[in-house]
Amino acid sequence: MQAIRDTDGGRRDSRWDRAVGPLQFLPATWERWGARANDDGKRPDPQNVDDAALSAGHYLCGTGTDMATADDWWRAVLSYNESVTYGQTVFSGADAYARASFQAS
Repeated sequence: MQAIRDTDGGRRDSRWDRAVGPLQFLPATWERWGARANDDGKRPDPQNVDDAALSAGHYLCGTGTDMATADDWWRAVLSYNESVTYGQTVFSGADAYARASFQAS
């Protein structure tokens, strides 16, 4: 685990940043990529799973990566968390979801 000094003016911790929400965004990353999943006029909320999922999509695709190619997929996922174990876990979850979706159709 990497220690990240405070970037959000001490909103959660005056010394360190902590990942927040179901997709574990760091405050500075959320500030850049956070998006509201509906048109209710509220600010994006990292604790809202819909906002977090949309924001993760913005983050993963925001640098022009093509998530349909293996190299770009890995590059994007590892930019989110630079851990091969993490990437493998995400891949396993995505693969299981895709298989279940295919079987249901």
